[in-house]
Amino acid sequence: MDRVEFTKEMRRDYTILVPNMLSNHFKLLIKVFANEGYNVELLKNEGRSVVECGLKYVHNDTCYPALLVIGQMIDALQSGKYDTHKTALIITQTGGGCRASNYIHLLRKALKKAGLDYVPVISLNLSGLERNSGFKLTLGLLRRLIAAMAYGDLLMLLANQVRPYEINKGDADRLVDKWADLLVSEFDSGRGFNKKAMRSYMERIAREFAEVATDRTRKCVKVGIVGEIYVKFSALANNHLEEFLAGEGCEVNVPGLMSFILFKVDNRMEDIKLYGGSRIKFAVCKALFDYLSEIEQIEIDAVKNNSSFNPPTAYSHLRELIYGIEGYGCKMGEGWLLTAEMLELIEGGYGNIVCAQPFGCLPNHIVGKGMIRRLRELHPDSNIVPIDYDPGATRVNQENRIKLMLSVAREQMESARNTKVHDIKPTSEKESVPV
Repeated sequence: MDRVEFTKEMRRDYTILVPNMLSNHFKLLIKVFANEGYNVELLKNEGRSVVECGLKYVHNDTCYPALLVIGQMIDALQSGKYDTHKTALIITQTGGGCRASNYIHLLRKALKKAGLDYVPVISLNLSGLERNSGFKLTLGLLRRLIAAMAYGDLLMLLANQVRPYEINKGDADRLVDKWADLLVSEFDSGRGFNKKAMRSYMERIAREFAEVATDRTRKCVKVGIVGEIYVKFSALANNHLEEFLAGEGCEVNVPGLMSFILFKVDNRMEDIKLYGGSRIKFAVCKALFDYLSEIEQIEIDAVKNNSSFNPPTAYSHLRELIYGIEGYGCKMGEGWLLTAEMLELIEGGYGNIVCAQPFGCLPNHIVGKGMIRRLRELHPDSNIVPIDYDPGATRVNQENRIKLMLSVAREQMESARNTKVHDIKPTSEKESVPV
């Protein structure tokens, strides 16, 4: 199929629509693109109409994330809100074997079916898969996108550790909004991207979240979320899973986007180690990997040195956790990273885990649901529930299964509390009498 190129002329007056996945992250990412001269808009349309649109233009055997991303884009184009002759779409391609590489072709096929095949689709990739004269991913742009992603991870991490304990409801969300707006303002001025600035801002962010008034005597079930990257993060895909868990009084931990990006870059080096390949490609990937690792360490240090919150887990430690359980060549979908994130959560005290996966996604069923038995052998107290998401799955059924997991978690918490009380040795009458 002939593709429509996004040209230099289009860059001046076209609106580029971005599918939503992480609202706070993407708010910052979009500002980075805007400062590069691109008119970018984050899609916020959701609900059953998006699902129905996806089902109409994508085969129903296609995985759920593809159906939703394509459905959201075409639903937006057909809404009447946009001049379709002045609108473009953007989607990521990683060069792997899953959705991140192949959705772009499904999207173009769907656009043709909808009579919108004149709408250009931009590929956002580091692999040279497709090029557009009107869109270039430069080193400067990449550096700023990495900074925005890291800030988004930090805000998500800290807000999740404050929200269930805050005395004044909404303090955590207000602080997220404040810093998102402040960072957007800084981005407009070209600030906040270098490592020194990031260290300063991240330390301030950690300190301000640490100052939020909280009641840590509240006993909240700690729940981690892992899964296929889109379903794990996207409220549209997982039926607002984080909000549901928060409503159940849980402290939620969602491993950030940085570890996934590091994983994808690491995979390129691992391929060369396992099968051979270009030394130049390895050196380029290593340089990018090292830079990402430095940014990750800045985030970890900011949390560790300026608050009592649990810092993010270093990617290097994730590799250590998975050693001997899965091979590093297991990289299709989320590969060994998904299992490693479950181990990370268990180690950090979040042994109650929701594994969110698209129904029929073979790679994620293998490294997600397929690894639960092994994880329970290693950690008998872990409490993991796999939840399938697809067009036919009902939200009530999904939430009921999660509630069952939470009831087990509460029983375990109560049992542990009672055991702790019984283990306290009472002071004898003789010991209590002063000499």
